[in-house]
Amino acid sequence: MLKIVLTGGIGSGKSTVARLFQRHGVPVIDTDEIARDLVRPGRPALGALVDAFGPRILTADGRLDRARLRELVFSDPAAKARLEAILHPRIFSELERRLQALKAPYVVIAIPLLVETGARGRVDRVLVVDCPEALQIERVRHRDGWDEALIRRILASQAGRLERLAVADDVIVNDRDLAHLARQVAELHRLYLRLSAERDDP
Repeated sequence: MLKIVLTGGIGSGKSTVARLFQRHGVPVIDTDEIARDLVRPGRPALGALVDAFGPRILTADGRLDRARLRELVFSDPAAKARLEAILHPRIFSELERRLQALKAPYVVIAIPLLVETGARGRVDRVLVVDCPEALQIERVRHRDGWDEALIRRILASQAGRLERLAVADDVIVNDRDLAHLARQVAELHRLYLRLSAERDDP
C-alpha cells in the first residue's frame, strides 16, 4: 500500500483536498484528528500536557483550552518543543496502528507539519497543497475568526513554502475554485493507482 502524505501550511486547503480524495474511495488518516482524540478528558496525553503547562490550559469543565495552548506555544519555541515531545510520539504510534489495519491501493495521511516532524522517511510520496500566503491569511481569518497577528505568528512557526515544496513529489495549487482543485485530485488519484499497481506487479 502506497503511503501518500498530504501536507501544507495553515489555510492552504488540506482538509478540502482530503475530502476530494475520500470521494474517490481513498482512505484518509488525519493526524490532527488523532491529536484531538488523544487530548480528550481522561486520556494520558492530556494529563501529560497539564503536567508540562499547568492547569491554565484547561477550561472550567476540564477540557483542553486549545486557544490558550495555541497562544502559549506559538509565542515560546521551548513550549512548542515540549508540546511536540508529548504529542508526536503518541500520534505516530496511533497512525502506525491505523495503517496496519488498512488494505487499499494507497492511503492519504494528512500531516500538516511534515517538514517540522521529520516524518518524510516514513512515507512513499509527499503531496503539498500550496497557495500564496496572503490567501492563507484570508482563509484562516474567514474560517476561524483569528486576528492577522496570530495567523502570522503561526505561519512564522511553520515551515515556509519553499521548505515544503523542496520535499514535495507532487504539488496541488489551490488558488482557484473547487472544480480546479477536484481536477488536480482526480489526476493524482489516477497516478497513485498506477504507481500502486506497478509496485504490486513490477
